[in-house]
Amino acid sequence: MTTFADLGLLPELLKAVEEQGYTVPTPIQAQAIPVVMAGRDMMGGAQTGTGKTAAFTLPILQRLAPHASTSASPARHPVRSLVLTPTRELAAQVEESVRTYSKYVPLRITVVFGGIAMEPQTEALRRGVEILVATPGRLLDHVQQKMVNLSQVEVFVLDEADRMLDMGFIPDVKRIISLLPPKRQNLLFSATFPDEIRKLCASLLSDPVTVQVAPKHATADMVSHQVYPVARERKRDLLVHLIRSRDMRQVLVFCATRLGANRLAYQLNREGVHAAAIHGDKTQAERIEALEAFKAGKVGVLVATDVAARGLDIEDLPYVINFELPNTPDDYVHRIGRTGRAGKSGEAVSLVSPDEHEKLADIEKTIRKQIPREIVAGFGPDAARASSLMPERKAGRREREQPSLTGRVQPRPEQFNARAHADDIFFKPYEPATPAVEATAESRTAAAGSLAGTPRKPEPQVAALLGGWRRTDR
Repeated sequence: MTTFADLGLLPELLKAVEEQGYTVPTPIQAQAIPVVMAGRDMMGGAQTGTGKTAAFTLPILQRLAPHASTSASPARHPVRSLVLTPTRELAAQVEESVRTYSKYVPLRITVVFGGIAMEPQTEALRRGVEILVATPGRLLDHVQQKMVNLSQVEVFVLDEADRMLDMGFIPDVKRIISLLPPKRQNLLFSATFPDEIRKLCASLLSDPVTVQVAPKHATADMVSHQVYPVARERKRDLLVHLIRSRDMRQVLVFCATRLGANRLAYQLNREGVHAAAIHGDKTQAERIEALEAFKAGKVGVLVATDVAARGLDIEDLPYVINFELPNTPDDYVHRIGRTGRAGKSGEAVSLVSPDEHEKLADIEKTIRKQIPREIVAGFGPDAARASSLMPERKAGRREREQPSLTGRVQPRPEQFNARAHADDIFFKPYEPATPAVEATAESRTAAAGSLAGTPRKPEPQVAALLGGWRRTDR
């Protein structure tokens, strides 16, 4: 079994790792650390919660250790490694990990992101830092004010690359890359690598090594999945019922929109369930306060948008509930990646209304497993609409509609048999009419007499195509 000591890390780094209680690296760490230490560009893919941050943090600290200095001069502390993240929460988490593992190596680390005052960040940059963790927008703000110089960066890390490139950050990322020296090591880490993102990343890397320790779009083995079909208007009631009946504590609930997250948190508090909301419209101070209260157990439910799907590292988080399914299957993977981390078990629950059945099908296709369904009495949609969410019912319908060997759809027994009641003329093969016989004198006389009298009323017919037949009661 490989240990951290087998990877050739410095004693100072091994001591910091051991103090955190780790002795055996995760698969992504065991494969990525030697590649990064060798100076190769790399694309690293692994499930969330498997230690990707340490996989690039430890080899970067190993590489920069010779530059460590206790000098007070900013010139001795240029930015040598830049780590870009898509969200503030992830930036803060990465900075905390770097600071933890560099405890015995005198390197300066700082983090810059939006939502808080720039002055403390500016002061830290003035003093000089070797490792800078940042979100793109705030980093460019400091670049514009000429507070940071990126010309000496040796290692560039794009963390959660798919999310970074998929959230509209491509122009900012490219602008930042243009400020870096052409000769550098590039590392891209992400939980998923969609094909279109791979093509884009290929232009940023030079002869990269790909490390994929889990199947693409795989979810953590320690996470169980459950779907509760529910009428859309009963979702909130079902959520409250599940939390109370199962005594759920520390529940992370995902909504699709910021307004929806605010509304749900407000309604849960009115129902007596202590909840807080976290999303992009909240200030950084508000987001930190809500997250800390949740971690401390002061708030039982944290309602979040996808801004929290990446970067939240909550120890022993037992439940993630999708109040609304995400628009893309990849976001489902990231959402439920907040639970079942570091070998701990977790449960991913989804409240799915009939109009979300296509999203659910896409998720199951992506993660390559069928999620079990359970309808809670009193909360499920009506039977007609529930069928779209229940696999066994859909299978039964397909079986009833399966074509026979003759290619015709077999009618159900209760179907109305129109042929049994229609006129036989509509089912006989075509027969040419016989030539008309020339009328005799007697027949012409009879016809003339009938025309002179009262015309005979034609016998009524009922349309055979509608299942009718000739009346015989006259």
